[in-house]
Amino acid sequence: MASSVKQLEVSHPPRATVAPVKKVHYPFWFGGSASCFAAAVTHPLDLAALLRQMTYSTTRFGIYEELKSRFTTSSSPPGIFTLLGIACTSGFIGGVTGNPADVLNVRMQSDAALPAHQRRNYRHAFHGLVQMTRTEGFSSLFRGVWPNSTRAILMTASQLTSYDTFKRICLESFGMSDNLTTHFTASLMAGFVATTVCSPVDVIKTRVMTAAPSESGQSILSLLRDISRKEGFGWVFRGWVPSFIRLGPHTIATFIFLEEHKKLYRLLKGV
Repeated sequence: MASSVKQLEVSHPPRATVAPVKKVHYPFWFGGSASCFAAAVTHPLDLAALLRQMTYSTTRFGIYEELKSRFTTSSSPPGIFTLLGIACTSGFIGGVTGNPADVLNVRMQSDAALPAHQRRNYRHAFHGLVQMTRTEGFSSLFRGVWPNSTRAILMTASQLTSYDTFKRICLESFGMSDNLTTHFTASLMAGFVATTVCSPVDVIKTRVMTAAPSESGQSILSLLRDISRKEGFGWVFRGWVPSFIRLGPHTIATFIFLEEHKKLYRLLKGV
């Protein structure tokens, strides 16, 4: 009788308890560092692109991770709507902070396409910032700040929230491990979502930031009306493929570098 009871106990092991969510507080600058590494891969030797990542991405990633950590409990991570709210907040602040570098980046990229008498001929990123302030005033650094901030909100919400969501789906629904394959898959999907969401705003932002001084007072609605009249309503997703070719690899590289930052940090801290 005792042996049968013992066999019964062996055949019914205790239920496995759900492991609590590990709450690790990462340094604020990890996102900016990962974005700079990604920019060095996708835009080598581009000082303006690196300056943009150091301001814009450091701010939005840092605030996003900080707020996400605060909303993470021992039983569950924050839900998708909480993540969207966090992403919108961090994206807006990042858009305002990174606007001067973004204006500079857009101008330096488009300068070669302008007629010779309209070129600004910035020697490097810091020379461009000084020239903008000296010749056009301090307000020129924040030209297009509202469409740029809107774009930053959409980018952060679609990129960071979708990455966390797709990563959770890979881990929980498909039983994938927390490894490079999962990070690549989630970041690829995040790049696809971010490109689709941000394509229309990118068109508007670029038109505003590259506008001639005589056109700088034109409203956003006027720009939308002019674009639709000249190019039709298909402008919304015009250039989607080039945008994805640009944004997709950068998104993948950013999140892979970010995950490696976190992995090394946990290893050094023993968590």
